[in-house]
Amino acid sequence: MKQLALDIGLSTGPTLAGFFAGPNEAAVRHLAVWAGDAHAPTLHSPVPTYLWGESGSGKTHLLEAVRGALREQGASVGWLHAGLLEPPEFDERWGAVMFDDVHLYTAVQQHAAFNWFVNAQTLQRGVVAAGALPPADLALREDLRTRLGWGHVFHLQLLSEAERRAVLRQAADARGVLLTDEVLDYMLHRFSRDLGSLMELLDQLDGYALQTQRAVTIPLIRSMLENQ
Repeated sequence: MKQLALDIGLSTGPTLAGFFAGPNEAAVRHLAVWAGDAHAPTLHSPVPTYLWGESGSGKTHLLEAVRGALREQGASVGWLHAGLLEPPEFDERWGAVMFDDVHLYTAVQQHAAFNWFVNAQTLQRGVVAAGALPPADLALREDLRTRLGWGHVFHLQLLSEAERRAVLRQAADARGVLLTDEVLDYMLHRFSRDLGSLMELLDQLDGYALQTQRAVTIPLIRSMLENQ
């Protein structure tokens, strides 16, 4: 589940443009400049960037958005996440490496991440990483932990309820789905405050409403949950 993905369910995947920045504008602006475009490849600075924050703050969305932007420019990207138990060796064809959920890395993954990091720095390739904690608090091997923290570090904040409400309404309007204040209140107060979960709920509601030919109401939400 990717927070703030206004294009959820579309084939384009997470984008920087589709991320409601809110209090995280500085981080999004930095990544947009860093990722550049096909006409400004020199902006891919080798100085590492590290994002940290609570679950649902948008870390993975931003990493995937940057990876997508680089791929559009023809660059391949190394991606290491906590679910990849046997990471591959560093590939010199990679234009950048991405580390997601670093706070969950095993000893094997930490070894691979350090190797990737050193090779990326040697070859002047970009590094963008994300975790739940600031670098100083990560329970990782010291050589990896210090490297993750020596570049640009951004603390991602969760959106306020008003901001989550605005994003949900914007996403619903884009789909042609009418969300009344009553339905929004129900979604915001009865489900996870993680906007990624709320966006997934909206995606499911849209599909269920089309399937049943009914408007999105609280009874529809309850009916959908009962039939899952």
